[in-house]
Amino acid sequence: MGSDEQFVAKISTHVLDTVTGEPAREVQVRLERQDAGEWRPLADGRTDGDGRLKPQIAADDWRAGGYRLVFQVEPYLGEDVFFPEITIAFHVHDPHRHYHVPLLLSRYGYTTYRGS
Repeated sequence: MGSDEQFVAKISTHVLDTVTGEPAREVQVRLERQDAGEWRPLADGRTDGDGRLKPQIAADDWRAGGYRLVFQVEPYLGEDVFFPEITIAFHVHDPHRHYHVPLLLSRYGYTTYRGS
């Protein structure tokens, strides 16, 4: 697509399985931004071997506003999971700061927070 200068990685996530104490590998994650009341996909990918993902998005697409991360956890946790998809919506107030949104995951619950 071009040089790395065209992209910013001001958002990251880390998915941890709190039952096993291990990173949740290969979890599909989609980053979306709210534009005029509609959610628009910006990037998607899978968590790496350490359960981490830094979506690569065009610099023009990263600005103040509403965003959400959508985690497809059913393939990772199995068909009897209670929450097959987890959506975490948040606001970016300062696009120059880094936003880290971890997900602590189990079959019947999850926790998140603003990390650093």
